[in-house]
Amino acid sequence: MRYYTLALLATTAVVPFVTAGSAEKVVSMTDSNSFEPKTITVKSGDTVTWKNVSAMSHSVTDVSSLAGDKKDAALPANAKEFNSDFIPPGKDYSHTFTVPGTYKYFCIPHEAIGMVGTVIVSK
Repeated sequence: MRYYTLALLATTAVVPFVTAGSAEKVVSMTDSNSFEPKTITVKSGDTVTWKNVSAMSHSVTDVSSLAGDKKDAALPANAKEFNSDFIPPGKDYSHTFTVPGTYKYFCIPHEAIGMVGTVIVSK
């Protein structure tokens, strides 16, 4: 009985530690044509999920050749461009950030009205 109790305590003590580091990093895409939060800070290796809580399609795009204003798309050196294509209402898109630095991204159909965001990736 004592062995079972110790094993249970050891298992229970590990679970909160494991789940504490797995917090989901979420950005919402809204009906007000905005990313919320507009800026998010994550660690290298973290995955950000953009959830479309809007009634319209949006994109998460960091491809300078697709930007109407080149300042809306920026990547750190050695980082690869990313593009979700159109995300329908109720769907999401995830991207894992492995290169530290600042990423500026936009929504293709709503960039001109200010739907831009920033991901800051720390080491």
